[in-house]
Amino acid sequence: MQNNIAKFRKEKGLSQQELADAIAVSRKTISTVETGRFIPSVIIALKIAAHFELSVEQLFTLDDND
Repeated sequence: MQNNIAKFRKEKGLSQQELADAIAVSRKTISTVETGRFIPSVIIALKIAAHFELSVEQLFTLDDND
């Protein structure tokens, strides 16, 4: 799974900690999701999408082998 979270976060001028605080998760959660080491729960994915006023599909895409 690929994601565009870092791109949208940087466009909004947010740090990982600021995004984490906004959706009530740890900064480490944001970091590991952005780098693809952790696949977020549906709840976290929906919270991130809602924060950026985007669809989940705009943030996350499946790899060919997913």
